[in-house]
Amino acid sequence: MAEDQAPTTSQLEEEGEIAADYIEELLDITDLDGDIEIDTRGGRAYVSVNSSEDTNLRLLARPDTVAALQELTRIAVQTKTGSFSRLILDVGGSREARVAELTILVDKAVERIEAGADSAALPAMSSYERKLVHDVVAERGFSSQSEGEGRDRHTVITRA
Repeated sequence: MAEDQAPTTSQLEEEGEIAADYIEELLDITDLDGDIEIDTRGGRAYVSVNSSEDTNLRLLARPDTVAALQELTRIAVQTKTGSFSRLILDVGGSREARVAELTILVDKAVERIEAGADSAALPAMSSYERKLVHDVVAERGFSSQSEGEGRDRHTVITRA
């Protein structure tokens, strides 16, 4: 599959299955319990790891840890499929927590603009996080665009 060609639902499901197997092995090695769910939406496979019990799964739910695990999982998927993966991994609700953090960042930036600033730049973040920020900014009635290159790519918010 070409990188600019959207994956099919069956390809995304395959990515999810490969990722789930990889994560399940990791959980076994680390002796952590977790329930794995696979979903596909927006041209991405989503793999969520949750636990109904009070386990040490929260040790893996830190944002930096989830980002690292996501990259390792994407590499595992890419190795098996031969195609680039845009898979999203969530551990213990970490994505929901990150959306809440990003929403707070956007709200503070909007406050600065409403107080007279021409624009407000947010810290560098992943393309997925920038997409979430763009959505929140649009909900607030403001405009946003990504600027910078590579690891320095960040979102700048302005009035609509």
